[in-house]
Amino acid sequence: MNEDCSYTVFDESTWISLSEVCRFCRVDHQHIQEMIQEGVLAPTGTSPQDWRFGVQELKRIQITIRLQQDLGVNLPGAALALDLLEELELLRNLTKNLDIAG
Repeated sequence: MNEDCSYTVFDESTWISLSEVCRFCRVDHQHIQEMIQEGVLAPTGTSPQDWRFGVQELKRIQITIRLQQDLGVNLPGAALALDLLEELELLRNLTKNLDIAG
């Protein structure tokens, strides 16, 4: 099996446009705008042409899409789930750091 694959590597300093986000995540502009309105995403910039998304936003988009497709979660529910998942990750990191320091 010899399939052509391409990979894009992102780091914390990578910022991409709305059209690139849509291409990478295979979603349309409207879906991204709905995520922004719901508070799932907070791009930099003042208009869709100026919006830039970081790695954290890409991760949030991918998780939201999975929640919606795999579990049938609506967008407000996905926004809440994302917030809770991030809070859980933060608490785990804090307790891990306390274990290391203690």
